Amino acid sequence: MHYIAHLFVLVKNILYFCTKSEIYCTMKYGELIKERRAVLGLTQQDLSDYTELSLRIIKSVESEKGNPSLKTLEKIATVLGLELIMKVKTINE
Repeated sequence: MHYIAHLFVLVKNILYFCTKSEIYCTMKYGELIKERRAVLGLTQQDLSDYTELSLRIIKSVESEKGNPSLKTLEKIATVLGLELIMKVKTINE
């Protein structure tokens, strides 16, 4: 299955592209979480309080250290208005 991108946008050296109404971001997950938190005007402590995760975990996720569980990432995504999507990878042979 191949998608042809309909729209490319470069913002702050981050490439966003849209294919069939899905938007993909080349930003790493830690950077995405940190930037989204900043856009919403939340501190790391605020995010910690809202997710009921420790401040240490929030800092670890944003710096992409450690190995956060899907449950942890889902809690953060929910508070930040983001969505985690897992897909089966298509392999072209």
